[in-house]
Amino acid sequence: MNEGMISKRYAKALLQFAIESKSEDTLFSEMKKLAAVFSAEPRLRMAMDNPTLTAEDKLGLIGAALGGKVSVEFKKFVELVVKNKRETYLRNIALSYVDIYCESKHINTGKLITATPVDSAVIQKMKGLLQKIKPGTLDFETVVDTEIEGGFILHIDTYRLDASVKTQLKQIKQQFIAENSKMI
Repeated sequence: MNEGMISKRYAKALLQFAIESKSEDTLFSEMKKLAAVFSAEPRLRMAMDNPTLTAEDKLGLIGAALGGKVSVEFKKFVELVVKNKRETYLRNIALSYVDIYCESKHINTGKLITATPVDSAVIQKMKGLLQKIKPGTLDFETVVDTEIEGGFILHIDTYRLDASVKTQLKQIKQQFIAENSKMI
């Protein structure tokens, strides 16, 4: 069976359960945190793939990764996933839940990456532009990444606008190489 299909089915079922129990917002924050933990700590994913670890060990690792304080609904869901031996899909389930939740609540996610910190006026202007492009609630974050050397990278849902100096220099280099290789 396709990994994406499995993850989406579990995520949809969790959202339906969460809506019925009126815990969709709590589960959203917990699933978002779980997805972030999986991204930040690749060894957690390796632990979920490890067949020698017991179900209790895996549940303990997930609980510890989220700081030990999780909702009853989240705990029951993770227990169900581990019981069904689908813990290897847990990261993708979390990502799918976040996507499905945002889609159902009309939440757009935005991210502004800059080389230096930006002031609040710039952030508000970017938020305003994004709101005009995609109406709805906006979940927006800013990140400083000195490796882009200047400019910015703007993400809105699945779209990406890369106006970074690093990318522009890379494009100039590629053009230069392509033009010089024609001369030889």
